[in-house]
Amino acid sequence: MSRLQLGVATLAILPALLCTLAVQSKDAPSGAHGKAVFEQWCAPCHAPGPYHPGTQALEAKYQGSLPAALQERRDLKASYVRQMVRSGVSVMPFFRKTEISDAALDDLGAYLSQSR
Repeated sequence: MSRLQLGVATLAILPALLCTLAVQSKDAPSGAHGKAVFEQWCAPCHAPGPYHPGTQALEAKYQGSLPAALQERRDLKASYVRQMVRSGVSVMPFFRKTEISDAALDDLGAYLSQSR
């Protein structure tokens, strides 16, 4: 097989391979990926404990009426998580699609909106 034939054959199977990978990623559980997204992007400010400024700010805001740690909340909706991540609020910065993709943000919203 010549290099040209090999290149053409590779290009012919590439779309099928990409479709297979896309289907597999959609079928993967979003909870595990959502948790990973949270750990990477959110936990430095929003994990439980005294050294997390987002958690401390929410603790002052809610004064015990709601949990300050986002992972302990039961009232978060995926659409609200998306809005806060894309817009930012107060000193929390907004995150671009190049930082947190729409798919990763969907998984994060699903993770935070689950009843745990």
